[in-house]
Amino acid sequence: MSDTATLEDAPKPVRHKKKRGFPSTYTILAGVTLAVWLAAFVIPPGAYDTDDKGHPIAGSYHRLADAQDFSARIRDLFLAPINGLYGIQDEKTSQVAPDLHGSLYGAAAVFLFVLAVGAFITVAFATGALDSGIGRLAFKLRNRSILLIVGIMVVFAIAGTVEGFAEETLGFYALLVPLTLALGYDRMTAVGAIIAGAGIGVLCSTVNPFATGTASSAAGIAIGDGIVLRLAMLIVLTAVTVAYVIWYARRVKADPDKSWSGWQPGDREVKADEHEPDPMTRRQVAVLWLVGLTFAFMIFSIIPWGTVIEGPDAQPFSWELGWYFPELTALFLVGAIVVGLVGGLGEAKMSESIGKGFSDFVGAGFVIVLARGVTVIMNNTQITSTVLHALEGVVSGTSSAAFAVAVFLVNVPLAFLIPSTSGHATLAMPIMAPLADFAHVPRSLVVTGWQSASGWANLVTPTTAVVTGGIALAKVRYDRYVKFIVPLMVILFVLICVFLAVAAWIG
Repeated sequence: MSDTATLEDAPKPVRHKKKRGFPSTYTILAGVTLAVWLAAFVIPPGAYDTDDKGHPIAGSYHRLADAQDFSARIRDLFLAPINGLYGIQDEKTSQVAPDLHGSLYGAAAVFLFVLAVGAFITVAFATGALDSGIGRLAFKLRNRSILLIVGIMVVFAIAGTVEGFAEETLGFYALLVPLTLALGYDRMTAVGAIIAGAGIGVLCSTVNPFATGTASSAAGIAIGDGIVLRLAMLIVLTAVTVAYVIWYARRVKADPDKSWSGWQPGDREVKADEHEPDPMTRRQVAVLWLVGLTFAFMIFSIIPWGTVIEGPDAQPFSWELGWYFPELTALFLVGAIVVGLVGGLGEAKMSESIGKGFSDFVGAGFVIVLARGVTVIMNNTQITSTVLHALEGVVSGTSSAAFAVAVFLVNVPLAFLIPSTSGHATLAMPIMAPLADFAHVPRSLVVTGWQSASGWANLVTPTTAVVTGGIALAKVRYDRYVKFIVPLMVILFVLICVFLAVAAWIG
């Protein structure tokens, strides 16, 4: 046989086509930014007249002359990430730009909060306390790990319904992802427990001042109006959501190949010890207490106790802190130093860990900035009121049950455009609430329908930091998260419509 024949007969290497992966979160948000920017050329600008409280007046919508020329629009697109970080909203024109005078519109406060949490968690891990604590907890729960998922989701749901626990969940991923992996689950289990747990609480807000409180005030009713319906929804929808996450967790644990998040290198190697780990040192126990107390104090410090207990117009109690992202950022930065000292880290190791925490979490923080940049474009082009006006006519002239469901349906797309619950409530409720009088339903039902739409949409919308920031921290792709959450959202959609229709029918 000749050498030529040998070469010709030899099998040729197979060329595999390179699979196209799903675009990253950054690419998705860049696409959303461009799409909204282009839509603003088609959607005319408009506005509502406002009352002395700044609330839009029903029936007062009017078109506005396009105040932005093409160069201004190009500048908005170009500066969208910058405005998303530290854009300033002018008090007179409401325009947002980096060089104006007014209040901060960008997400700089949230961005710094994410970095501070990253530093705190990284320092805590550097002490070895969290690894040891997670190992011991995983060992103790190795035969009843479902209790951990239930506990996390119930606590987050309660926090969500009481005070809108949402962005604050970003600090828990570094704790819960390793724990769920050690128990034999995947990253999606942690994501589902955190986002769905807190999200269902916000969806069924009972006395949440940022959702129920703001909307009730705008609708001219007390925050307690409609609380029986919302409590019933909270119990039923939380039970359904917990059951769904447990179903998925058990499915993955039984067959890891059925994971919808996939596995990162080393994920499958994180296992709960078959033998009880070595006892923790006193330093490690002290660090764990400090970590737990820091998160508990964070929750305490941000709850508006006076408003929650006595109503939306109540004065804060003397012991109420009323902290928000600036104070929380400082809390975690100081906490990182204290934990490092108690954990026995030297100055060099502590500084290295803090820097590493910043670098590990900066990606998640930038996702939040990009998402805020989208809302800046909508604000500057003044198209939000036009979208609201188009939806306003849909809910007029319907039966009470159909009206209640219609309020939910028309607020869903608006919730995608305005992820902020307080911003959505302030804009939509003064328009939607008076329509309830013509449909012969209580205004509290409009509040419930609105917050259900806002909470439901915010389980998946890519412009909210809770979703995009959370999955970035958990290293889960957005398309895979959508695959996980959509079946649950379909179930919740049906249940919400049933609750609203029955409540309207009962009156």
